Amino acid sequence: MVDWRRRSVTNGGVNLAVFELGESGAERPIVLLVHGWPDTHHLWTHVAPTLSEQFHVVAYDCRGFGESDHPTGDAAYRLSEMADDLFAVAEAVSPDRPVHVLAHDWGSVSAWEAVTRPGAERRIASFVSVSGPNLDYLGVWARKNFSRPTPRNLARAMAQTGSSAYTAFFQLPILPKLFFTLTGSPRLWREFLHRIEGTPRENATFQANLREDMISGLRLYRANIRGKLRRPDPRPTSVPVLEIVNERDIALRAAIFDDTYLYTDRIWRRRTPTGHWLPLTKPDYLADAATEFIAAHSGDAAAASAIERLRVFGAPKTLSGKLAVITGAGSGIGRETAYALAEQGCELVLADLDLAAAEETARESKRFGAHATPYPLDVSDTAAFAAFANTVRADHGVADIVVNNAGIGLAGPALDATDEQIDRLLAVDLRGVITGSREFGRQMVQRGVGGQIINVASAAAFTPSRDLGIYSAAKAGVLLFSESLRGELAEHRIGVSAICPGIVDTNIVSHTPIAGLDAETEAQQRDRLDRAYQRRGFTPDRVAADIVKAIIGNKAVVPVTPEAKVGYRVYRFAPWLSRIGARQKVAR
Repeated sequence: MVDWRRRSVTNGGVNLAVFELGESGAERPIVLLVHGWPDTHHLWTHVAPTLSEQFHVVAYDCRGFGESDHPTGDAAYRLSEMADDLFAVAEAVSPDRPVHVLAHDWGSVSAWEAVTRPGAERRIASFVSVSGPNLDYLGVWARKNFSRPTPRNLARAMAQTGSSAYTAFFQLPILPKLFFTLTGSPRLWREFLHRIEGTPRENATFQANLREDMISGLRLYRANIRGKLRRPDPRPTSVPVLEIVNERDIALRAAIFDDTYLYTDRIWRRRTPTGHWLPLTKPDYLADAATEFIAAHSGDAAAASAIERLRVFGAPKTLSGKLAVITGAGSGIGRETAYALAEQGCELVLADLDLAAAEETARESKRFGAHATPYPLDVSDTAAFAAFANTVRADHGVADIVVNNAGIGLAGPALDATDEQIDRLLAVDLRGVITGSREFGRQMVQRGVGGQIINVASAAAFTPSRDLGIYSAAKAGVLLFSESLRGELAEHRIGVSAICPGIVDTNIVSHTPIAGLDAETEAQQRDRLDRAYQRRGFTPDRVAADIVKAIIGNKAVVPVTPEAKVGYRVYRFAPWLSRIGARQKVAR
């Protein structure tokens, strides 16, 4: 249990129970925690101790909940009253300096009401919003989507309407009260959160009067929703805002937050495949995210630099603010993937054996407004790869996207290949992919909020060929490893995709050794193949586009080129045709 220090604050005759944790002092910023429905300060049981290591933490039971007063009537629960409470607590605990606010659900809705008041920046230094929209912004968003009924707008609006259907039930007379009288026990609520969101049962700590608060808190819905949505009055804020967008929120679709940047002077955004009750389900992640943001707005230059990629200046994209690591980023598919992810608003970590090539990719990526950092890396060096992954975590944070793209080629008969050629190919094309997936995958699992691993295989993985046997073996290994790893990491919300291009015009052919040929003949054959690939005209940017789609859609196997798509289906449904094709000479 958290060793809270209790006090009371009164606003307009309503007594608010206030709880403090951690040392106080001029050098320690004050963080004010605001809960939503049907919670109390107990919502922060697993977040507050981590925050208290650096900050003076203050939480309070909102009116109508927990140990605070439960005034009668709906009018007492209007957002204006809730915002007044927030300012009253802030004034009482910190009369001389502004506080940082971390709020969830209706606590966040109330905090939006507070930060959009004129002069709010004098009392509120920053605001971390979790699963609670500004109702005025939401009202404008809904009107815009319904008034411009394109298929996309209607789909977004109807999806949110479906997710919000429970709010209509909550505003009915008698029935909601009866429902929560019968079902509002801590045991049932704990089980509901566990089954819906995977919340660990031991994390779900509630107040003794949970059933009473569930019923009392219904007045928030009756007092605010219809009026705000009918007559929205969107007001801007100068308070710095971090918006944590939960993609698996059962009540709030991510799309409703897309226009927040229009009303905020400074806004940052984190978007992860997490659920509504983040303070209970992923308390460590939330505490770390809030700590970093609050520190950044308390004079910590390192923290300010770390959150820079999360800054939003325009309409956010699905991958905005993500950290993407790409190997083999100095040319071909790796370079074009860097450009494509830069356009999506990602920060890039670019690794290549040729550092100068990675540096060139980084420079060009900045044309898209991306922050890009190049690193030298030989993916076949397992120890060096592990050290690189640790460096990325220390200097940039845990990667959201990893593209294991680095690869080399080997053509010619398997019987003619040297042991050195085989060892090098397998070390780069297979072991390098396995190492990258393992090192960054462990970090993603430990962080606990998902991610995406992209492994670049090849159509050769399912297209047997007498002249590409060793290469095909490596790429088939990548494909099956990716499929297996996808199953292993699914429970952690980490997607794994295998990208399988066919004939793509990159420089891999010009560097591919052909086993069993003398140097002169090998060079001639390589030039012939290179010209054939160029005539084919399938450029690496088209592969990069499919990689972005695979990341967003979490696709399992992605054959890219036409011949890859055909080959994938032939091998699955008529493998005997593939075996006949394997007898044809390709590289000799």
